[in-house]
Amino acid sequence: MINNISTYQDFIKSEIENLSIPSKPANLYSPITYILNLGGKKMRPVLTLMACELFQADFTKAKGAALAVELFHNFSLIHDDIMDEAPLRRGNETVHEKWNTNIGILSGDALLVVAYQQLAVYEPNVLAKLFPLFNQTAIEVCEGQQYDMDFEQRDDVAIAEYLQMIKFKTAVLLGCSLQMGAIVGGAGQSDSQELYNFGVNLGLAFQLQDDILDVYADQNKFGKQVGGDIIANKKTYLLIKAFEDSNPTQKDQLNALMTETCLTTKVDGVKAIYAELDVKGKAEFKMDEYYQIALKNLSAIEISKEKKQPLLELAHFLMGREA
Repeated sequence: MINNISTYQDFIKSEIENLSIPSKPANLYSPITYILNLGGKKMRPVLTLMACELFQADFTKAKGAALAVELFHNFSLIHDDIMDEAPLRRGNETVHEKWNTNIGILSGDALLVVAYQQLAVYEPNVLAKLFPLFNQTAIEVCEGQQYDMDFEQRDDVAIAEYLQMIKFKTAVLLGCSLQMGAIVGGAGQSDSQELYNFGVNLGLAFQLQDDILDVYADQNKFGKQVGGDIIANKKTYLLIKAFEDSNPTQKDQLNALMTETCLTTKVDGVKAIYAELDVKGKAEFKMDEYYQIALKNLSAIEISKEKKQPLLELAHFLMGREA
């Protein structure tokens, strides 16, 4: 070590460009090439490469695992965008908007197959560890997405249910990314499990931070509409906590605001109730709780502090976004 994050990012971007994606039929494969070249920070495959390098020098041995993680992530984005009817992804047209829904579904399916193909490069003893982990993560991501959609139709979502949903939808893929890199790097069971736990707890903290930033971030720094979750009646940690802790009057006010058509009135009204209940402070406390657990997971890994420093710095970077 020690490589900069940009070193890993440049490596994975180059490997994605070098993938042998067929050209025909164009309507199947062009959307795959399109979404893979929309940019993004590539943090999940970066975690895989970094984790591999924690245990042995050559991070390039984790190329297949890193690509599998990134391709699976993009497969999920194509399908999520269809389900969310999202018009944009990373500032560009989503696949189903640029082509159509049926093409989006089929191209996503093909991309999932390409993701699995990347794991075929490993020795049977390594693949025997990677494959069950990848499969379990894939099904949990699907379960998380289903829970998220189910919650849209429910008014009784509990905090514990929400935390389980974001764990499956977001956090487990971070944990999987790290553990797959550790497995390829030759880590023992205990260390690879601690890395998985580090990724999951960091992912939970990161998603809670995202909930907070959606309401309180500086619009110019956040990169997306502040208050968007409130406008969409999205059941975030903050909204669920507000309903749980509110008195009958506040609860009636919240319910009325859910149907408010003036967006400024809606956002300001919900934020006022959040302030009365110190919802932001409670969310920040839970976020920090998961972050501290993640740091303990990282500390428990039996390698030198120097080798763990890049992951520690990455964790600080991810949690350093400003409200």
